[in-house]
Amino acid sequence: MPATVSLPTPIGRQRDVLYLPAKGHFVVLGTAGSGKTTLAILRSAFLGNPNTGNNGKTLLATFNRALVTYLKHFRDASFKNVTVENYHLFARGYLHSRGRMGYNTICQPPLRGNLIDAAVSDAAESSGQHSIFARGNEFFSGEIQWIEQHGITTPAQYLQAERVGREGVPLDKKSRQIAFGVFQDYLARRKAAHKDFDWDDMATAVCEEMDTDGSSRRYKHIVIDEGQDFSPQMIQSLAKAIPSDGSLTFFGDMAQQIYGRRMSWKSAGLKISKVWEFKENYRNTKQVAALGLAISRMPYFKETPDLVEPIAPKADGPLPALVECSSIQEEIALVRDQAVQAAKTQTVAVLTRNWDLANTIAKHLPRSSVKLDHDLSTWQAGPKTYYGTFHGAKGLEFDTVILPFFSTTTLPEPEEVRAFGEEEARVLDGKLVYVGVTRAKTRLIMTFTGAVTDLLPTAPGLYQESNA
Repeated sequence: MPATVSLPTPIGRQRDVLYLPAKGHFVVLGTAGSGKTTLAILRSAFLGNPNTGNNGKTLLATFNRALVTYLKHFRDASFKNVTVENYHLFARGYLHSRGRMGYNTICQPPLRGNLIDAAVSDAAESSGQHSIFARGNEFFSGEIQWIEQHGITTPAQYLQAERVGREGVPLDKKSRQIAFGVFQDYLARRKAAHKDFDWDDMATAVCEEMDTDGSSRRYKHIVIDEGQDFSPQMIQSLAKAIPSDGSLTFFGDMAQQIYGRRMSWKSAGLKISKVWEFKENYRNTKQVAALGLAISRMPYFKETPDLVEPIAPKADGPLPALVECSSIQEEIALVRDQAVQAAKTQTVAVLTRNWDLANTIAKHLPRSSVKLDHDLSTWQAGPKTYYGTFHGAKGLEFDTVILPFFSTTTLPEPEEVRAFGEEEARVLDGKLVYVGVTRAKTRLIMTFTGAVTDLLPTAPGLYQESNA
């Protein structure tokens, strides 16, 4: 049996949020390193504690399954009345209890891609020449995701929808008609394949069921961690999942919104009288925090809603290192050597834009390195090397973070540029860069071969630049 891991201690204004009323909706926005996850844990324990007023069974929900594993490693006795799940596990369990989730009825990404490809092909043949098809099938996949995440079910809703976050890919009426036709064809093909849901429209099904479900709610309180990654439909479904005397507490950082393309929690219809803000950065040194702040002031952040600008931390440390390599082989060797050396006494994370790049690095890391993905079943504390994507490291922190492949050929990702246009690709990947940088507590190393990505700010004094 693993040793008991005690809950963290609240700091400063965190106590005010911890003891907010146990009834109603609450939104807490904070900068990276401000203790949002710590407070999500403590708030969950407080609401579930039998010795507190209006207590009840509590769900601590997040998006990232690696983060779920981290959260579950707290075994403090006061955390026992809390269930920790990622959103989709909650949704699947609820839909199953309502008789709507059968065996193997979720359309997995490979099949989803094939069905969308077929729908796009048919639409191109029937619609003739239209510029929308030049954007590629990845565009249609993203558009279908956007439609589902907002609970849009009719052509009229789609034509009237405010296109938040889609300014980089303007769509006229004809383009929207074609895109929605592809969406409807995809749904028909999915139904023929006996798949009732995909991962994006499951939340709409939960909302539908909650509206007709008169039974007692399983949870009295729900706490959402990393809430900026939840779609409006996900948040709305969780708000429906609590009783009238329960509470929903949303913790998020819009600067780290890497799934929803500028979606706002406001779209979910939460009833909020005040937004709480955490500006203190307790994680990063002032050097790492300065780089994170400079990134958040880049042009691609200008449309991000509800940004919280941090107060500079006092902890001192080395400048982030920006290292130019003469070849990919030299870059991989540098990353390996730095990771092995640092992991003797520290936690080290090697993070990349996608799994292809992460796996390229992983081949050269020690076999004991921990993969940050959905198969991570236990959290292994202590000095060691972790590896994965920016997405998989959400909500986590490490003593040293190494970010390889920071070149123009990788960031922004070429497929994103082709599918969504330069502006949208820069918004998405710029926020990924922000997430990667702000995982570092003390030491940050970025490497590149060729030309360095222009998603990084160029102000003097942010980096220690060198050649490998």
